[in-house]
Amino acid sequence: MVDLALHGDLLANLGITLLRVAGAFALAMVVGSALGIALGIWRRLDLAFDSWLTVLLNLPALVSIMLMYVWFGLNEPTAIIAVALNKLPSTAVTLREGARALDRSLLEMARCYRMGRWAVLRHVILPQLTPYFFAAARSGLAIIWKIVLVVELLGRSDGVGFAIEQYFQLFDVTDILAYTLAFILVVQAIEWGGWQPLEHWANRWRR
Repeated sequence: MVDLALHGDLLANLGITLLRVAGAFALAMVVGSALGIALGIWRRLDLAFDSWLTVLLNLPALVSIMLMYVWFGLNEPTAIIAVALNKLPSTAVTLREGARALDRSLLEMARCYRMGRWAVLRHVILPQLTPYFFAAARSGLAIIWKIVLVVELLGRSDGVGFAIEQYFQLFDVTDILAYTLAFILVVQAIEWGGWQPLEHWANRWRR
């Protein structure tokens, strides 16, 4: 791994993959969270989208990726959207359950005190949804990591997935394990340096 980092393309491929992961993750979380909260609040909207969510949840990632590439071409935006599309339904379902579990008595109290919409969102709704956000984010990041590699293997000329596919063709187990180890280290760094401190900060009001 050190040799590939110093004399190979490991750092470059890892950086490219991280950019794709970040783009797909942000898109899936923003759109999926907004959709999930809306579905949890408005019953009619939930009934209209429920079947579509079920279809997307059970659609194989490989099929959706190939269809996106066929329809929109082998380009960067298509790759990111294809990855986000596979994560979006699970995020929406998680946040929908969170919105359904909101404490209605707190919302009624906010109305009695005539709190503005932004204040209600910030002080009443979002704190209750924090555990659901982190659950969706953690599971989503794990899913997106894996799907990005498939996207890179099928239709990209760089990134960790592309490199692993090349080493696979050469039966180079050592370099495959080197990339795998680098991947594990990055994931652990994100967990310890990102998610855990952020979750601790977000839940400080519970203490």
